[in-house]
Amino acid sequence: MASPNRYDRQGITDARARVPGPARRSLLAGVAALGALGAAGCSRVATASSAPGGDLLDRLRAQGVVRLGIAGEIPFGYIDRDGELTGEAPELARVVFKRLGVDRVQPVPTEFGSLIPGLNSQQFDVVAAGMYVNAERCEQVVFADPDYQMLDSFIVRKGNPKGLRDYGDVVAKKARFATGTGYAEIGYAVEAGVKESDILIVPDQVAGLNAVEAGRVDVFAGTALTTREVVKKSAKAEATKPFSPLVDGKPRVDGGAFAFRPTETALRDAFNTELRALKKSGELLRVLKPFGFTEAEMTDLTAKELCRR
Repeated sequence: MASPNRYDRQGITDARARVPGPARRSLLAGVAALGALGAAGCSRVATASSAPGGDLLDRLRAQGVVRLGIAGEIPFGYIDRDGELTGEAPELARVVFKRLGVDRVQPVPTEFGSLIPGLNSQQFDVVAAGMYVNAERCEQVVFADPDYQMLDSFIVRKGNPKGLRDYGDVVAKKARFATGTGYAEIGYAVEAGVKESDILIVPDQVAGLNAVEAGRVDVFAGTALTTREVVKKSAKAEATKPFSPLVDGKPRVDGGAFAFRPTETALRDAFNTELRALKKSGELLRVLKPFGFTEAEMTDLTAKELCRR
């Protein structure tokens, strides 16, 4: 049985993997455009410091720009129709780093599986891609506290004729099941008893919606955010109520966060201070709301909690 920890909503956790995440293939043009921008000044990325806690924040303030490792994925970090960098993580980065005295953000695009290696080889200063926090990654980077939490949800035919509300229902009712490339939902379904060989893997949530509408599968599993957004204009499908998948018999709630090099704990701590202030004031929800996030995705989870799982 495959372990759920092999996957996350954006790609296989193994840093060597090169599997595209949801909506990645629809953004190739944007990523290509970003490639030129990101490559234009990689030599100016701040270098590592031997100082306790690191001195990266001071150096970022001096140079006036922080470079963000992104993976070209809606709604987490992408290029919009006007060719501008946007998404929940870049927009949050703009707000937090402005408060920290760094006026500009610049993207460095890469594949999701290359984000942690790229960070640790100093190709950019911080990972800003809505990356899920898990124990494997916590051995390679230090995370800020999550800026959002996420449950799962299904795309089903209107009226949910098979009554599919969680992975156990998929198994019990022998439903034809699909999810996305590299999604955490692969592992969650296998954990519940779905045979991995029976899972239809599609590129992203749009392809999943199409599969359900065409009757090729009974259900597509994704995050609560992506499923509810993609069905908004569908006359044939709907999203189910969000739920927590079970891992080792316990409900799992995932959380996404910014990642920093292990030596840069001072920057991580400063980031957390501003993030806590944004949460307390309600400003965080205002920043994330345009990208489909709701009060249900706001969280008090900590990186320490998620790293222990």
